[in-house]
Amino acid sequence: MKLLEYNIGTGARAFSTMRGEGSGNYGGFNITDYCGDSPSHVAECRQDLCGMLGITDSNLILPHQTHASTVLTIDNTFMQLGREEQKERLYGVDAVITSLPDICIGVSTADCIPLLLHDTRKGLIAAIHAGWRGTVARITHKCIDRLIDGHGCRPADIKAVIAPGISLDAFEVGDEVYNAFETAGFPMNGIARRYPAVEGGSKWHIDLWETNRIQLLECGIKEENIEIAGICTYSRHMEFFSARRLGIRSGRIFNGIIIEGEIM
Repeated sequence: MKLLEYNIGTGARAFSTMRGEGSGNYGGFNITDYCGDSPSHVAECRQDLCGMLGITDSNLILPHQTHASTVLTIDNTFMQLGREEQKERLYGVDAVITSLPDICIGVSTADCIPLLLHDTRKGLIAAIHAGWRGTVARITHKCIDRLIDGHGCRPADIKAVIAPGISLDAFEVGDEVYNAFETAGFPMNGIARRYPAVEGGSKWHIDLWETNRIQLLECGIKEENIEIAGICTYSRHMEFFSARRLGIRSGRIFNGIIIEGEIM
């Protein structure tokens, strides 16, 4: 198992998993249990990751994302719930926050944009799944608002990583997607460009990296505290899962972050 790791400030570890060695659409590593992979492979991969992080399986938290904009805080009350009730609470959640040490939170992606956040003063972390729908709904903005209003964070203390996702060059969209961004008030001259289409003519492409970077800046995150991995999942699909390359029934990157405390 290989991890792409990020420098997100002292006290937290942030990473994205890579496909790993293995044949087929699920490769050698996948912990997402709602994308068609076998339960035994998912369980084996979860065990391997937990071993690497020094945590128990119950401390690895992955929501069941639905391209919505719901943000959930993982607190002691949540951790005391039974596994099935936790799964119910995690359904339809696309961003998670916690201040608990040794709890690895994360989101699944395979072209959508993952963001990992760390408040280095208060010791809070967050993971965000921003597909184009979530980006239009400003899930990044909503998650940071929760950190500020609900947890007393200051934007100047937050470090952010925009992890591997589909690039402007690869993210071809229909006019309806372009119109959704335009209607939502995004600066289209800065995030959209027309490229020649295979079938002739041209089509719009959207820069999801930049669109989410703009949201970070709008929330007051300092430019020097934003890291963009700059890795396109579509063009580097042999290393990172890409749903546009492999189809929906394929593995997912797990983009995780953990406040490191005592090894459990």
